[in-house]
Amino acid sequence: MVRRKFSGLLHATALFALVSIGSAHGAAPATAPVPPPSYRSADLPRGSDYFELRDGLANAFDTFTRTKTGRVAFLGGSITAMSGWRERVMADLQRRFPDTKFDFIGAGIGSLGSVPHAFRLDRDVMARGPVDLLFVEAAVNDASNMPDRPDLMLRGMEGVVRQARLANPRTDIIHLHFVMPEHMTDYSAGRVPVAVRQHERVAAAYGNPSIDLAREVTERIAAGQFTWEGDFRNLHPSPFGHVVYADSVGRMLDAATKAAGKPRSHTVPGVPLDEGSYFNARMVPPSAARIVRGFKLEAAWRPAGAPKGVRAGFVDVPALVGVEPGSEFEFELEGRGAGLFITAGPDAGVLEWSVDGGPFRLVDTYTRWSKNLHLPWVVILDDSLSPGRHVFRVRIAAARHAESAGTALRVQHLLLN
Repeated sequence: MVRRKFSGLLHATALFALVSIGSAHGAAPATAPVPPPSYRSADLPRGSDYFELRDGLANAFDTFTRTKTGRVAFLGGSITAMSGWRERVMADLQRRFPDTKFDFIGAGIGSLGSVPHAFRLDRDVMARGPVDLLFVEAAVNDASNMPDRPDLMLRGMEGVVRQARLANPRTDIIHLHFVMPEHMTDYSAGRVPVAVRQHERVAAAYGNPSIDLAREVTERIAAGQFTWEGDFRNLHPSPFGHVVYADSVGRMLDAATKAAGKPRSHTVPGVPLDEGSYFNARMVPPSAARIVRGFKLEAAWRPAGAPKGVRAGFVDVPALVGVEPGSEFEFELEGRGAGLFITAGPDAGVLEWSVDGGPFRLVDTYTRWSKNLHLPWVVILDDSLSPGRHVFRVRIAAARHAESAGTALRVQHLLLN
């Protein structure tokens, strides 16, 4: 019965098709109404919902109501970048606060998880001023990109949250844990996925609401309410899946409205969960590097030859480009660690690096997605240095990946923490 009712909703709401109602730079949404959530918490398999309110959303709601303005940012990967749940949530917020002028920031970039989010937060989210409400998701890409690095999952997500809170203690933050087949396997076996567990540690420590959409989808499928193959279809959801996500956010907003107390600044823990978290993270232009040999600085890099996929923001931008083994550059920093933001395409090579004159270490930059995509990719070189001045040297190695005949390295940003 629930499945039939929900499927009918998709036909009933055809007028609210998943079209873009805001640009990546925050254009105001269309004013078309959005239907209220299509099912109640009582309809769910456990008879209750999948969110934790924690400190709630009183600050954001107060700002939206009192000042009639609001800045809302959506930080995530391709599921946030694609058209779907984000536009529905934007329209839902406009429906709830009809007199408020919203500045919506779409900061979704495919392939990126919590570590790159931390380094690009200032540029992609906070550059326009204080953010009242931040949605952040990275559970899918963290699990895909660095499944064996739970430490980085925490350091990246805490870096996002702590940076945002240090910039504006009144910012409310919502963590969304989207679903992928591996998450469903974990939940079906009684395990919490590692990425969800690490992100929940951050949410709990900083009092942030969170929604475990991975568990919700897993349990609703197990209860026969819908199917993965026929309805949800993929970790990049069908329109049906986007409605599931947006409705779950809507139910949490309902609960947060009822529970809203007095607005107050959030308390930032005096000691972070991990001292190495990327809360001092920033991106530096590649022009800050000193070319030793072989590299050149291109003003607007674009891949040559047969077209391959690219990501917005990582093509037609300045890049430090090298293709020959032995090509080398260096840069220095004042801090605890450094890395590189690169595009790892079909010809991605192996790099080697050293810090402060130490031994060189190898890093293979070819990924399992590189064959068909110039993938934005973060390479963390060292993030556990003693605070102070450090000099990194990076060069292209003669060694090659078994699947790549290339030796290319394209650096769009130096990363400093």
